[in-house]
Amino acid sequence: MNTARALRRVVAQLADFLRWPSISTDPAHRRDVAGCARWLVAHLRSIGLAATLHPTPGHPVIVAHGPRKPGKPTVLIYGHYDVQPPDPVELWHSPPFEPAIRGCKLFARGAADNKGQVFAHITAVAQALREPDAALPNVIFLIEGEEEIGSLSIEPFLRAHRRELRPDFVLVSDTSMFAKNLPTITCSLRGVAAFELRVRGPARDLHSGIFGGTVANPATVLAQLIAALHDPRTGRVRVPGFYDGVRPLTAAQRRAWRRLPFSEDGYRRALGVPQLAGESGFTSLERRWARPTLEVNGIFGGYQGEGSKTVIPAWAGAKFTARLVPDQSPQRVVAATRRYLCAIAPPGVKLEFIPGHSAEPYIAPMDSRCMRAATNALRSVWGRPPVLVGEGGSIPIITSFKRILGADSVMVGFGLPDANAHSPDESLDLDVFARAIRASRLLLAELAR
Repeated sequence: MNTARALRRVVAQLADFLRWPSISTDPAHRRDVAGCARWLVAHLRSIGLAATLHPTPGHPVIVAHGPRKPGKPTVLIYGHYDVQPPDPVELWHSPPFEPAIRGCKLFARGAADNKGQVFAHITAVAQALREPDAALPNVIFLIEGEEEIGSLSIEPFLRAHRRELRPDFVLVSDTSMFAKNLPTITCSLRGVAAFELRVRGPARDLHSGIFGGTVANPATVLAQLIAALHDPRTGRVRVPGFYDGVRPLTAAQRRAWRRLPFSEDGYRRALGVPQLAGESGFTSLERRWARPTLEVNGIFGGYQGEGSKTVIPAWAGAKFTARLVPDQSPQRVVAATRRYLCAIAPPGVKLEFIPGHSAEPYIAPMDSRCMRAATNALRSVWGRPPVLVGEGGSIPIITSFKRILGADSVMVGFGLPDANAHSPDESLDLDVFARAIRASRLLLAELAR
């Protein structure tokens, strides 16, 4: 950003974007989501892009093309304009959809996830289009409105518009920096496999006094099954075949991650736990970025109201997600877990499995032209080479880009660890935002050469 006045103008535009309560999960905000999409299309057109609003069965998808550059590579810049609900609103220090600047931070829902980050790329392209001699590759923006609810419409959209899009590279800024002074490229994502387990016993809830001691209690069985999933000494998952295909960490990975400014004790304190846990033999960063997990997300069944109700519940259930690493298969992991739990379940109950969403793990190629351009741009702006990290979560759209469009993604994040994405007082650091705009311009210019 060339001047403080120019930055203020861009931040004011971003604030207009942030005022839309584009909460994709809440039907009461469907008009707000649509209004936000229309605002963004108008803004993209105002800077010289050919922007189109595409209806879907859910929320609209926006595609915007820059001027055609024959012989130049095509970069697809992905982002999303939908946001998480702001609850609990009472914990915000300013209204979540009334952007406020305090110090060097802009506070609003969506500031970091993801409106602020994608707006940095939009601004970089806008600046380049105002300069006749500025270098740009072929740029396509793909900005969706359902990321926070699973991107349900995006895969059919990609298949239907495969020929129109056809990128050489995908640029995604929906991740975080390791620290404010450490430019960061995320090189790997864990996959995910979700499923629900129902343990069914008697045909109806039973009086725990009259029938207790004569039938298996589904809630008790569920607890026993959950406890049997992990070895309490090592933290390893006991499911036979669970670790099939898991790539071991390389010595280079371990050296690089141990050089990062990370404190196990500081991490423990930040999470508010008396002691860290997990698979033995690995650091917390290694567990988060390169080792698979099997977690219980929720347990339910039986009486949940005030006071007591003396019943043996007819059924009990739990929701699970496995986070997976290359080269694990979500389908094989769920099948292996099902076989294991069915094998150890007592004969007095029946198990029902309900499959959920899944996504493959992903590793970005390190030698691509876009990766080199991103590395050079970040080094130029921050004065140091970027750190290369993994991500414990999953971004299913990344594997969709690879599978459907045949393009790899470069994930350059500009959110900070204290940005409070999905939490009250979400924020965007304005110094990082200004640097992100400069880095985006340099990255795109290098790809245009």
